[in-house]
Amino acid sequence: MRMSTSDYTVISAIAAFFLSAAVLSAGGPARAADTLPPFKDDLFSKQSVLQTSDGGASEVIDYDEMRDINGRDQIPEKRAQQKYVSLAIRKAQADETLSLDGIRLDVTRVGPAANAAITVIFIHGRDGDRRLGANDYSFGGNFNRLKNLVAGNGGVYYSPTVRSFDSNGVAAIEGLIHYASAQSPGRPVILSCASMGSQVCWGIARDEASVKRLKGMLIMSGVTDPDFTRSAFYKAKLPLWFAHGSRDPVYAAADQQALFESLRKAKYPTHFTLFQTGNHGTPIRMIDWRRVLNWILAA
Repeated sequence: MRMSTSDYTVISAIAAFFLSAAVLSAGGPARAADTLPPFKDDLFSKQSVLQTSDGGASEVIDYDEMRDINGRDQIPEKRAQQKYVSLAIRKAQADETLSLDGIRLDVTRVGPAANAAITVIFIHGRDGDRRLGANDYSFGGNFNRLKNLVAGNGGVYYSPTVRSFDSNGVAAIEGLIHYASAQSPGRPVILSCASMGSQVCWGIARDEASVKRLKGMLIMSGVTDPDFTRSAFYKAKLPLWFAHGSRDPVYAAADQQALFESLRKAKYPTHFTLFQTGNHGTPIRMIDWRRVLNWILAA
């Protein structure tokens, strides 16, 4: 039986469709992330909101150590209960040393190095290294959830070791942002920084080349940048989420809240989460990663 050109076209289209589906199911090229689907939301996302303001952009979340640490961890502050973690994602995890324009950067990577649907980078605070953001059991299993949300949906998660929180540390993360963006062109890159690591985020915010590659930022328990409104990040109006504990003894929550309120007055896309009675490490344990990442992706 002879087939016409149109018959070949139809058959080729059908074949291409099934080949594409097979590649995706095998963990092949991923499309850009729109929203991240639920993952253990019943354990991580059901938080009690005590108060909201600014049209919902500011919120106070109920936090209780007995419930949120002792009731969640098998060994308090060291090992989450097994139900909070899913370790299959470790198959996609590797420790690497990247060479970025002459800067050597140790990272833990979870997910594909190239053609990732989304890139998420976490910057630790003082005395930390790449192991902090890759620990499945610390902080109530919240990093394990992050890894599953990102790498489990075709994205890549980086937890680098930042050796200093000055211009050298900023340069290293600039290199990582440029590298990740080049590996996955056109895909969103989200930067998150905790504690003293927030100095790196604020430094990145001043670098126009890095800002062009970013989709948004999350600052947890961080310092305040009084010159943020002069930055390239501010001028680009990229979404910025703050999270802080009300009893943080290291960096006062009031400082970050004041910056948030000034940004809101300027109609800047920003969100502030305050964990009532929370301490310095509370946001890392309690932040709802899926909610934050989806908010930034949708902004």
